[in-house]
Amino acid sequence: MTVIVFGSINKDLVATAPRLPLAGETLLGHDFFSAPGGKGANQAVAVARLGIPTQMVGRVGAHSFGAELLSNLQISGVQTESIFVDENVSSGVAIITVGDGGENQIIVIPGANGRVNQEDVERLSQLLPGATSLLLQLEIPLSAVVAAAKAAKQAGVTVILDPAPVSLLPDELYPLVDIITPNEVEASQLVGFPVDSPSSAIKAVEKLRDRGVKNAIVKLGAKGVVCATSLETFFIPAFSIQAIDSVAAGDAFNGALAAALAEGLSLREAVVWGAAGGALAATKSGAQPSLPDRFMFEAFLKERGAELGVR
Repeated sequence: MTVIVFGSINKDLVATAPRLPLAGETLLGHDFFSAPGGKGANQAVAVARLGIPTQMVGRVGAHSFGAELLSNLQISGVQTESIFVDENVSSGVAIITVGDGGENQIIVIPGANGRVNQEDVERLSQLLPGATSLLLQLEIPLSAVVAAAKAAKQAGVTVILDPAPVSLLPDELYPLVDIITPNEVEASQLVGFPVDSPSSAIKAVEKLRDRGVKNAIVKLGAKGVVCATSLETFFIPAFSIQAIDSVAAGDAFNGALAAALAEGLSLREAVVWGAAGGALAATKSGAQPSLPDRFMFEAFLKERGAELGVR
């Protein structure tokens, strides 16, 4: 039941402030820290910490945080043999500002992530037999994402796409995706109209399915989650929490979603797991440091599952 993640590996440089700055404005912040991140690596750690065998495929630089990033993945239980160490470029870096309300702004410098190519897809292809799902994001070149999705489709592996950072997706990608998981901002840009409520999210998931996606999920943060399949469209309310930092909450959602599917749970149950993973991640600062382990996750579901009618 191995889950494979094909995507970015970054070093996050995080500043906290009372609020997000306006254009041209200088603010005095509260604190600064650095942590491993990258949407791909975050999702790999999210899956591995829930006890699911996880393989990461991507690139880091030979210098500038590369060894540290690999070590952290290994400590978290992620298998890193298929990560290429690129001698010619630095590792990816994300510069993040977090306001007191948990909102964030992120600038990503791709570094080695921007050099992911067909060679990496070929390494990925060797791992696909026997995998349950492939997690994809958009912090690596889109051509590599499409090629990876094609390889997974041919191998009969479930493709889960987090379309972030959002960009215009080629028409050929949608039919290759089994589950797409935009948040409300990403969904709005993909479908071309505001997605800010469960009712508008229902329209969005229907439009995404019309483009060929098998199952469409829109993450609305504190407003819950909407999911559409070929059989039904359903809504899962959000867990009630005190948000501290929403960085990696979406990655935690996707990681928990994939973990649930790897354990044979239904898509509806997997969406509940995703909501729980995202909620837990939002209660702590940082990307990977905020991702829950299995003990914490199960305790949260046991304590709070009644909110969503689960145990």
